[in-house]
Amino acid sequence: MNRILHGNNLEILQGLKTGSVPLIYVDPPFNTGHRQTRARIRTVHDQAGDRTGFGGRRYKTERLAATGTYADSFSDFLGFLRPRMQEAHRVLTPTGSLFFHIDYREVHYCKVMLDEIFGRENFQNEIIWAYDYGARSRSRWPAKHDNILWYTKDPEHYTFHLDACDRIPYMAPGLVGAEKAARGKTPTDVWWHTIVSPTGKEKTGYATQKPLGILERIIKVHSSEGDMVLDFFAGSGTTGAAAARNGREFLMVDENEEAIRIMQKRLKQYMV
Repeated sequence: MNRILHGNNLEILQGLKTGSVPLIYVDPPFNTGHRQTRARIRTVHDQAGDRTGFGGRRYKTERLAATGTYADSFSDFLGFLRPRMQEAHRVLTPTGSLFFHIDYREVHYCKVMLDEIFGRENFQNEIIWAYDYGARSRSRWPAKHDNILWYTKDPEHYTFHLDACDRIPYMAPGLVGAEKAARGKTPTDVWWHTIVSPTGKEKTGYATQKPLGILERIIKVHSSEGDMVLDFFAGSGTTGAAAARNGREFLMVDENEEAIRIMQKRLKQYMV
């Protein structure tokens, strides 16, 4: 059942059976007004180069073609999202959940829209993914978090396997005793997690790739083994990788040809 589909996600959603998907995670464009891209460089040995490496050796920086690019500007952002979120609500199972990943620019407007579609009573949490990497503004507090809105189909009955969640260290372990400190604690609605390292093995080259750790936490707690996980803004395929690594099936959808190529390479070991 593991599938990667290339096409218009609204049309694909309209073809899915009502009440058939236990968990949906989406990381749509953030409407930043810019074109998202990941710059790529390589270094070659050159005594007149612009970088110094191990042992004082000099290297020259060469810029390569950018990867993982897509337009991130909409004249009517909510008009673009609304029919897709209405379909997401339709295809969720009665105990299913939607996780909607956005940032501070649009989260307030998106929450009002999702309240209208899902009902305010089905809003469960706003999760703050906090990280600490990149440039620091000197004119305002640097924006170092994303927002993840969690909605359920039913306000009382939904999948939530807290015992399956990873545990995090206590900030003051001396206050809780050795046994509790060694076990750690379950997270709150603020998740501290590093971004994907620009030079790490996890990096695929997609501009807005999200960390496996964030997706694995969502999938392990909010779905059961064998469940289908849907991501219709799939990008680099992190949702699919997290699902497959934890005994779930995945359906990944994107209309960007480069995203499809990246996912096919990344997820080929899980495709039947």
